[in-house]
Amino acid sequence: MPSRRSPRSLASFVQVYSGFLLCIIGIVLSLYAFHVETKKETDQEYTALCDISDRISCSKVFTSKYGRGFGLVTPILGEQSFLNVPNSIYGLIFYSLQMYLCTVHTKNGTLFQLLTSVISLGGCAYLAFILYFVLEDACIVCISTYIVNILLFLINVWKWSLVSGAKRKSD
Repeated sequence: MPSRRSPRSLASFVQVYSGFLLCIIGIVLSLYAFHVETKKETDQEYTALCDISDRISCSKVFTSKYGRGFGLVTPILGEQSFLNVPNSIYGLIFYSLQMYLCTVHTKNGTLFQLLTSVISLGGCAYLAFILYFVLEDACIVCISTYIVNILLFLINVWKWSLVSGAKRKSD
């Protein structure tokens, strides 16, 4: 007879796997963004699948000055800084870290996961502002990563409530 999961363990199971799924989606989006940027740098005639029109173009965004180091590294640290990499590299690091942290169920690990998720939302707000008001563009890949980051944040809040609730009950 199959064992039944308690509501708390079922919630934890759903939370872990939904977090994993979102991280995989984020990694795929980041890899695609990296591919588009590097392909466009070597071939100006390249048209990405996400380049739908002049105002809906991911390659326009990825190859802009805001597509590397969030547009902040070059003016502060210079163009040759090791931090002046495509934003998609930061995305790959973030989603890989989040994926690992999905397996960590300690209070400190979960707090770190939640804090990095909050930082990603700050980055999303900044980049969304740049996208809409400065570049006047709609980047489907960018907007998709914003959605993934918002959902990941909500999952991390849920995980925090599970972990901190379990710790309080065990005290």
